[in-house]
Amino acid sequence: MNVSAAVPHIMLVAGEPSGDALGGELMAALKEMTGGRVRFSGVGGTRMTAEGIASIFPMTDISVMGPREIVPRLPAILKRIRQTVNHAVAEKPEILIVIDSPEFTHLVARRVARRAPSIPIIDYVLPSVWAWRRGRARAMKKYVRRVLALLPFEPAFLRTVGVDCVYVGHPAINRVPEPGAGERFRAARGIPPGVPLLLVLPGSRLNEVKHLIGIFGDTVRRIAADTSGLRVVLPVVPHVRERVETAVASWPVEVVIVEEEMEKRAAFDAATAALAASGTVSLELGLARVPMVIAYRAEAAVGWFALRILKIPSVVLVNLILDRPSVREYLQFRCTPEALAEGLAPLLHDTPERARALADLDELRDRIGVGGEAPSRRAARAVLEILEASPA
Repeated sequence: MNVSAAVPHIMLVAGEPSGDALGGELMAALKEMTGGRVRFSGVGGTRMTAEGIASIFPMTDISVMGPREIVPRLPAILKRIRQTVNHAVAEKPEILIVIDSPEFTHLVARRVARRAPSIPIIDYVLPSVWAWRRGRARAMKKYVRRVLALLPFEPAFLRTVGVDCVYVGHPAINRVPEPGAGERFRAARGIPPGVPLLLVLPGSRLNEVKHLIGIFGDTVRRIAADTSGLRVVLPVVPHVRERVETAVASWPVEVVIVEEEMEKRAAFDAATAALAASGTVSLELGLARVPMVIAYRAEAAVGWFALRILKIPSVVLVNLILDRPSVREYLQFRCTPEALAEGLAPLLHDTPERARALADLDELRDRIGVGGEAPSRRAARAVLEILEASPA
């Protein structure tokens, strides 16, 4: 299909706020790169609605997490899957883009591929098949034309199973602190430039905080005893703030709690080092050049099972992207205050360990593409390539 000669209809399906944000940015880039000659339909939230999508139903109907939430709502979710598939089959968009939330979006994609095989399907955000279920990657070849990858090692992995994949970049690139933000953060809170500032990030879910906040508190006590003038900043999301405030009241240092997004970015820029729960935050810290140690602790049975089925050498995205154990990680029984404090101590001072960590994070920024074209524009270009290649 020649995009310049027609107004293509692109259907997008997102299932949660992070996917809605990606979808909204992609839609904006597509409009810019086609001069507005594109129309949208599908399922999205506030960000995608602002860019012109009329959601088939409220995205909140399918924004659920885990079996405990999914099971009681399964009939309603299955109804929404059928509704989404029927829309695609009836409207016959030039392309269908499913965004993250694979428990919902991939069910939609498989059914659309069976009923309307002529519709090219793009998957934006590869499920972590390289970590858990490699067989699922092979299955994707049957219904996905192209994957838009957030991580630079994903295209090479998918090539091994014959799936077309383009690296477009991670949205964390958009959250890199602006120059000078850290200096302003320190000045506003009376933290001199040379004073060590530790970021503590116990997670965004209550269960994560429950398992880590006590261990992190004991780690801070050990670090504070050996680090003169230590200051601590703890970014939170609203639903865990009360739990965190109760816990840090007994810590031996004053803890600055920040919740607003721009303050969090500024705190990253101001930090000397970080103690963080395993997750995407490790990549955000790395792109902000914050040396870190990563921790993970869950119920014994859950943690044992998770570590047994992992197909990768590390749970830290920085290590996977660099393909070496740059960031220390302390998982399950290794996640102790003594071990965490030992790993953190050299990162808070001018040491060879800190210099090596910063050099590695500079390499990470280069591999991810900080300072280059925005991920949304790379993604839009990859979508338009498929549109151009499609028959009229």
